[in-house]
Amino acid sequence: MQKIANYINGQAVVSHSGRSQPVFDPATGVAHTEVSLATADETRAAISAAATAFASWSQVTPLNRARVMFKFKALLEQHRDELAVLISKEHGKVFSDAQGELTRGLEVVEFACGIPHLLKGEHSMNVGRGVDSFSLMQPLGVCAGITPFNFPAMVPLWMFPIAIACGNTFVLKPSEKDPTVPMRLAQLLTEAGLPPGVFNVINGDKTAVDVLLTDPAVQAVSFVGSTPIAEYVYATGSAHGKRVQALGGAKNHMLVMPDADLDQVSGALMGAAYGSAGERCMAISVVLCVGDAVADALVAKLQSEIAVLQVGPGTGVTPEPQMGPLVSQQHAAKVRSYIDAGVAEGAVLVADGRQVAADSAGFFVGPTLFDHVSSAMKIYREEIFGPVLCVVRVPSFAEGLALINQHEFGNGTAIFTASGEAAREFAAQVQVGMVGVNVPIPVPMAFHSFGGWKRSVFGPLNMHGPDGVRFYTRMKTITARWPSGSMPTGNQFSMPTMK
Repeated sequence: MQKIANYINGQAVVSHSGRSQPVFDPATGVAHTEVSLATADETRAAISAAATAFASWSQVTPLNRARVMFKFKALLEQHRDELAVLISKEHGKVFSDAQGELTRGLEVVEFACGIPHLLKGEHSMNVGRGVDSFSLMQPLGVCAGITPFNFPAMVPLWMFPIAIACGNTFVLKPSEKDPTVPMRLAQLLTEAGLPPGVFNVINGDKTAVDVLLTDPAVQAVSFVGSTPIAEYVYATGSAHGKRVQALGGAKNHMLVMPDADLDQVSGALMGAAYGSAGERCMAISVVLCVGDAVADALVAKLQSEIAVLQVGPGTGVTPEPQMGPLVSQQHAAKVRSYIDAGVAEGAVLVADGRQVAADSAGFFVGPTLFDHVSSAMKIYREEIFGPVLCVVRVPSFAEGLALINQHEFGNGTAIFTASGEAAREFAAQVQVGMVGVNVPIPVPMAFHSFGGWKRSVFGPLNMHGPDGVRFYTRMKTITARWPSGSMPTGNQFSMPTMK
């Protein structure tokens, strides 16, 4: 069986760890390749290659770094279908959804192409007599990215294009569940003209992660994954002097007001809850219905839509199904266990996804809908990361808003309403980082920044957009006066002020 290697200093490097794990097609349950798990020394070799490359890459002008990004963007567009098939084959999402993932990643590459403008800094003349102040945005050095299985292209593309465009070098540790696409991205970067060592890929597990978090050559770490691991990455990386942005879990609520168009709500929820089999950190997993009449009508609409939703392989089937399998057998079993828990706790199981494709060896769980869920239930409190939607009935806007604000996660949320007053108050008062008004999945465009609140994020700076540029650069402010007859003479002991 073919083994996926590492990518170090511009070429594939076979791991000699002797440790590997299979990579499955989630639609069939069949392993089609293996990924080697790097040793600590192999991880350090990637860091060393990046550190060596930084000396020259950081001196390349922003304009010429942008030109590499332009070529990379063109190659991504050229190979879009190939990459989407690879995503579907290893993650399981349907082909059109995989293409959407690539589009959202490409938007960050497009943003990075504007790096000459983004690094201009600030300048003030005459802050004092004959004194000017200006700022420089300089690269950090070696940066690392640790990325999740659910977006093997998009999340890495949220990180390394901006980091590299800012003049840093990069070591990526992707998920070992779907490692082929990150390796392909590395090859396309080399084809775009990126020098060896600027971008490296290490396939591994906690052994590799811990080296990235502790090696003194690594200056910054970006992470997306579950909250317990995000907290570990943030604590460990910070303790070793690194700047860290670590995005964690979510439990995203949609508040549905009595004046909302329930046909629009139902259509939005079907995609937001069940798209990509619910394996999105921005998926809607809880819908708060204001009043029993709203809940009864919405549940009926969702039940009829679920009955005709097609579940199947991400590629090779016509017409394309709306939902593919989960990423692994273990994760599918975990999601089924949550459905079991919801039933045991007394929630009303309206649609049961446990029996979907029961005769298939693939990792399928169908769309699942619970009604009469309470905030004390496990299926409400915890992130399921699967196609399970919980309906919670609340008597008022205020009580729905309070439930959202009381939850430990604060990644994304949405309100569906025809009332501008309700939408404005919701947007102002909700304690969540990304808010949609009649938009179910409010992922910001690449020129804004992505990130949640509370235990959905650790670190002060978010992904891509202005925060991405700030995270991957270090600000230096220079105050300068050139010799002239007006310069003060003699000893100056008082606090310096500008006059």
